[in-house]
Amino acid sequence: MRRFIALVTALVLCVVCTLVSAGAVQTELSAAAADVDAASAAVEAVTVPRIDVVTEGGNGASLQKADGYVNAQITITDTDGSVLSNSVSFKVRGNSTAMESVLKKSFTFKFSKKTEVLGMGKGKKWAMLSNVFDPTLLRNMTIFDLARELELPYTSEQRVVELWLDGSYHGCYVVYEPVQEGKDRVNIDIESNDGKKDFLIEYEATRNETDVTYLSVSGMRFAVSEPEEPTEDQLAYITGVMTDIVNTLKGADEAQVREKIDVDSFAAYYLLNEYAKTLDFAFSSVFFFYQDGKLYAGPAWDYDLSTGNVNNTLTSSAVKASYPTDGFMHDKTNFYRWLCDKDWFQDEIKDVFNAHSEYILNIAADGGLLDTMRARYSDVIDHNYTRWNVAKWWMNYQRKPLKTYEENYAVLKNWCAERGAWLAEYYRIDEEPEILLGDADGDGLVTILDATAIQRHLANLETKVFVESAADTSGNGDVDILDATAIQRWLANFPDYEAIGQPIG
Repeated sequence: MRRFIALVTALVLCVVCTLVSAGAVQTELSAAAADVDAASAAVEAVTVPRIDVVTEGGNGASLQKADGYVNAQITITDTDGSVLSNSVSFKVRGNSTAMESVLKKSFTFKFSKKTEVLGMGKGKKWAMLSNVFDPTLLRNMTIFDLARELELPYTSEQRVVELWLDGSYHGCYVVYEPVQEGKDRVNIDIESNDGKKDFLIEYEATRNETDVTYLSVSGMRFAVSEPEEPTEDQLAYITGVMTDIVNTLKGADEAQVREKIDVDSFAAYYLLNEYAKTLDFAFSSVFFFYQDGKLYAGPAWDYDLSTGNVNNTLTSSAVKASYPTDGFMHDKTNFYRWLCDKDWFQDEIKDVFNAHSEYILNIAADGGLLDTMRARYSDVIDHNYTRWNVAKWWMNYQRKPLKTYEENYAVLKNWCAERGAWLAEYYRIDEEPEILLGDADGDGLVTILDATAIQRHLANLETKVFVESAADTSGNGDVDILDATAIQRWLANFPDYEAIGQPIG
């Protein structure tokens, strides 16, 4: 897990204040238990794949990140009885999760050639995440599922597994495709010589690693993920492309911005991380890829410190913004500092939310996605906590775990319910918008901008003519230059256009 590690050493460990009274907690727990029971009645707990790793030295449980790769034998037994057995390189992955004090570490395993794993396509390298700082074990899975619902490109597949390490049960893990170039990963062309090379970058605010190449553009710092070892010419090319994109975002109009970035993915990526209030989104593990002349947002990665799993007693402004279920925290983060102040981009975010609002609101609904997931993996989760104490590890920027699994689950479910409800109210999904005659841009007002919107529409420039019936001021069934003129005449108080600006019945 990539983190702003300096925060770990700079801040004193704090005890998180209890959010609700003991009576309220008990009420929440009773409700959560009833919801899980209801979901369990409809969802049968599943058996998950088993992974056995035997390290060459037999010391896998005590491996540290500094040890790097060690030789190992891996056996993956799927639920259908099929078995994959092969030699791999095996190492500790992550940053905070790789600390010496954390016993349930995350791992990377790497084959000598691309290998199919659990139906997720072929790849050499695979990530096996412990989710050790999420006491529910559900946050990453929930947000990755939402990323797929939002159709974010190249969202990693994921499989819940149980790990046996050197013969001993080591807990519940989730296997992911790591964010990297590949036919079954981020399918970009990093070898092209046509002058339009693709690339993959990660927003990385502060961390320095010796084997990583970094670049900076307008105060933003990125690690170059693909190509993994860029030449000087490749680095200059990537820097030039990013500089051009940022300059466009700063000052160009909507049509020019759309030529440089894939707006759909940027809007979906923003909504994903704003819904979850992902702490890392302002610091690390934030990916963008350049493909066929456009920059795309994503893929999604790393959501254990999200959905309220932060320590609200800290003074960090990012932590303070991440904890509550209302408000926004990422409209000034990375590229979004220039996108979120544009009305047309806010309209895009609203459109994405409304298109997927039913799914988002069902995440925390009684018997909804969280309850279903909790019921489906109940045996695996319970088994994990026979090995590990639910409240054993916590970092000072993480919400201190409560004593029982159900308490922690109730916190997650309540947070997601309140967050979804606040966003639904903000975007007014339950209200039918009042359409005003002449309001071509749909902002609720009739101004000269509506005449401009019609003119841009007629010139085949990308713009949002809100509803053609609203722009059709003459009622002749067409939007034409006469409608722009009618709006201008109405704004000049010509008396024969008094219907403009009135609700359409």
